[in-house]
Amino acid sequence: MAYDAGVFRWSVFALALLTTLGFQVLSNFANDYGDGVKGTDNHERVGPMRAMQSGLLSEADLKRGMAFTILVTMLIAMALIYTAFGSDDFVISLVFFLLGIGAILAAVKYTVGRSAYGYRGLGDVFVFIFFGLLAVAGSFFLYAHQLNAAVFLPAITVGLWSAAVLNLNNMRDRIPDARAQKNTLAVLLGEKASKTYHFALIVVGFLAVLVYFLITNDWQWAGVALIIILPLGKHLLKVTRNESPALLDPELKKVALSTFFFALLFALGYVFS
Repeated sequence: MAYDAGVFRWSVFALALLTTLGFQVLSNFANDYGDGVKGTDNHERVGPMRAMQSGLLSEADLKRGMAFTILVTMLIAMALIYTAFGSDDFVISLVFFLLGIGAILAAVKYTVGRSAYGYRGLGDVFVFIFFGLLAVAGSFFLYAHQLNAAVFLPAITVGLWSAAVLNLNNMRDRIPDARAQKNTLAVLLGEKASKTYHFALIVVGFLAVLVYFLITNDWQWAGVALIIILPLGKHLLKVTRNESPALLDPELKKVALSTFFFALLFALGYVFS
């Protein structure tokens, strides 16, 4: 969308990508550590064994990993902010610096500490905000220094589909999570309602980007991204019929990859239009 608006810059793109990867690595370290020390990652875990659970990394290793990742990511984030806004827009730069701090806190506090929000059914909300609204609309602002309402529609799509990945993870782990008192939304909703919620995440996400194309009338090339509804539709059928939590594990990758390829096709559509 920044490319279509004529404000795309490779330097901002590269630094934004590195910052995002840093936040994701931090999130993985923190989730591994938080669930590990709480005993949530135990022999009942359905998904792949984690680093601390398997003994590959210790508590101290993960703490050092988190500290190092925070330091490196914040340095990259500050370089990104300076590249995007220079030294003139102090207020906007400060806002984005605080958003970076917020992203770090969100990554860590998902499972770490007594007030971990992932144990209170709020993980989906934070994923929607940070993986969707801030990731898409925030990145656009780094290029354009302004926003328009249409930008939030694909941001909603990416946010909802990212939340769907988390929901699948939580549906898979619903029973052991309930025993460990990790009250994810899937635990609070139960099996049937979790499937309905998952269906809504995928469908509403698709409708949001459909409205985007109707508003902008950018169907010619970028509209090819809508083809991603085919694998997602097949995925929904599998989830609806599923009776074994373990069989949801492969579906995680399908939704994550579908979201990635949606974003890729969407972007390439604008580049080649």
